[in-house]
Amino acid sequence: MNRRLLLPLAAAALAAATVATSVATTAAGATTATTSSAAAAAAAPYCGIRWGSTAKNAAVTATAPLTGVRAGRHPCFDRLVFDLRGKANGFRVSYVGAVTEDGSGRPVPLRGGARLLVVVVAPDHDDAYRMTYVPKNRREVVAVTGWTTFRQVAYAGSFEGQTSFGLGVRARLPFRVFTLAGPGAGSRIVVDVAHRW
Repeated sequence: MNRRLLLPLAAAALAAATVATSVATTAAGATTATTSSAAAAAAAPYCGIRWGSTAKNAAVTATAPLTGVRAGRHPCFDRLVFDLRGKANGFRVSYVGAVTEDGSGRPVPLRGGARLLVVVVAPDHDDAYRMTYVPKNRREVVAVTGWTTFRQVAYAGSFEGQTSFGLGVRARLPFRVFTLAGPGAGSRIVVDVAHRW
């Protein structure tokens, strides 16, 4: 074959190979970038939440009577709030197989795929044994029907200076527990359960 014909053919073949390599490198880079973005998104926690689902406890340094229970909906979590008459800070909250009534041990039925036992170290009465908290409906302490995470809040009784509740949730999801001062001389124990992992 004529050498003058071979040179243009060789140059064309080299150019085609260079374009193919460039396209393959670009495609590989795009795949790597897409994979990295997907991995980063998967690793990023929902709403920045890093609470976990293990038991949360706070040592008791002060107690005060329980006066009310209420709930609220937030963009990333559902919230349960316990109002206390005075400074109080002791609690134990954990996922359990079943919630039982304080004293009697009778099971407390709860809707949802998982159950949180919430114990606030606060009696439902004052020092003179006058009741400070009596739920209107022990099985539906607050109305949470149709909420993202909460399914039911039930009263499980008050015994030896602590009051227990069963919180039925959609699934075993991350949660946190903390105390807040106020309003006034009172305080609050707050339980937040994330909408998802």
